[in-house]
Amino acid sequence: MSKFIIFFCFLWIVLGGFAQNPEKHLANIRQLTHGGDNAEAYFSPNGKWLTCQIANPKKGIACDQIFKINIQKAAKDSAYKPMLVSTGDGRTTCSYFMPDGKSILYASTHKAHKECPPPPAPRQDRKYLWAIYPEFDIFVADAKGKIIRQLTDTPGYDAEATVSPKGDKIVFTSTRSGDLELYTMNIDGSNVQQITNGLGYDGGAFFSPDGTKLVFRSSRPNTVEEIKEYKDLLAEGLVAPTNMEIYVCNIDGSDLKQVTNLGKANWAPFFHPSGKKILFSSNHTSPKGYDFQLYMVNLDGTGLEVITSQSIFNAFPMFSPDGKKLVWSSNRNNHGTRDTNIFIADWVE
Repeated sequence: MSKFIIFFCFLWIVLGGFAQNPEKHLANIRQLTHGGDNAEAYFSPNGKWLTCQIANPKKGIACDQIFKINIQKAAKDSAYKPMLVSTGDGRTTCSYFMPDGKSILYASTHKAHKECPPPPAPRQDRKYLWAIYPEFDIFVADAKGKIIRQLTDTPGYDAEATVSPKGDKIVFTSTRSGDLELYTMNIDGSNVQQITNGLGYDGGAFFSPDGTKLVFRSSRPNTVEEIKEYKDLLAEGLVAPTNMEIYVCNIDGSDLKQVTNLGKANWAPFFHPSGKKILFSSNHTSPKGYDFQLYMVNLDGTGLEVITSQSIFNAFPMFSPDGKKLVWSSNRNNHGTRDTNIFIADWVE
C-alpha cells in the first residue's frame, strides 16, 4: 500500500507539473543567436527573416547595431553570422522591416558621432536608468544596408519606430514636444501626428493586426515626487523604466485605456494574432525586480497568463505574420554568462 501511495503521489506531481507547465504555448524552441546581447528581433512580412539589434564587444560590436537574420539558416547552424544592416557607427535601436520586406527602418546616432554614446553614469542612488539620446533619428536602409532615406530630423530623440501591418503608417516615440510621446507618420515620413499627450514615457508601440490600434508601455508619474523625478531625469536625457504599465488606444489616440495595473515594469507589448490579447514582459512577481517573464492578458486586463518560466529574462515577443510562431529574447541557455539570445518557437493555442 505504501509503495502504491508513493507511486500515486509521484504520478500526481508529474502530471500536475505538465498540466501547469507555464511554457505550454511554446513548442519546438530553437536558438537563433549564440553570444552577446541580441534583442528586439522582428519578422519580415514573409516570415523568413528577422531584423534585430546586437551588441557584442568580444566580436567588435561595441554597442547596439542592426543586423538581419535568415531564420532557416540560423536555426540549423550555430555558426551562422547575421548580416550587418546599420552603418557600424554610433548606436542604433528598434529596427523593423518596411512593407516591401527588403528595406529596414531603424534609429541611429551615427550622423552625430562615429563612436558609441556613453551609457548613463553610475548614480549614488543606484537607480537603473535608460538614456534617451537626443542624437537618435530614424532612417531606412536597403537590403544591403545602404541608407536610402532619413525620416526624422527634428531636434531631440526620435526612435522606437514600428510599421503598421497595413503598410501605410509608422509609429514612433519622440521628445519633440518636450515629453516622450507617441507619434505616427506616413510610410514616407510625411503627415506627422501626435498621438499621446499625458506626462510620462510613452514608447515601444506596436500596431494591432488590423492596423486600427496601438499597444505601448507608459510610465505615467502621478505624485508630486514622481513627476519631479521624471522631469528632472528627462532634462538629463534619462528615464527610469522601473514603473511602467501597458496601454492601448486607437491609432489617432482616442479610446486610451490602461490594460495592466500590476506594478513594477510591464513593457515590450505585442498583440496576439486575434487582436484580442497582448503579450508583454513583466517583473511584477519578482521580489528584487530582475525576473522578467512573458505574460498574456486580455485587452480589458483580465485573464493574465504566464507564458515563460525559463531563465530570469524574457522580453520582446513578436508573432510571425501568419501567427504560427513567436520570436523573443531570453537569457536561457547562456551557461552562466550574461548573454541574451534570440529564440523562436511554434505557438500553441
